[in-house]
Amino acid sequence: MDPYQVVIKPLITEKGTTQNETINQYAFQVHHRANKVQIRKAVETIYDVRVMKVRTLKRRGKMRRYRYTRGRTAGMKKAVVTLHPDDHIALF
Repeated sequence: MDPYQVVIKPLITEKGTTQNETINQYAFQVHHRANKVQIRKAVETIYDVRVMKVRTLKRRGKMRRYRYTRGRTAGMKKAVVTLHPDDHIALF
């Protein structure tokens, strides 16, 4: 899988910003079939950094009402990547 297909977008939140500054962790939305090895290689290739650890989680979509029926929003897979202490991603 292409590295730009594995990493969909960076997730910029208040919690994520705090993690960036204190413990050098970054969050990304990734392809739902990507594994930790693919995520590691993609982040290293795209951002030219050294990855120490990758943690993943899947978030189910939330239930929503659409007029008279019920539906579900799209779920996503999230990866939290810990970088080497000397590396930093300037995007965040």
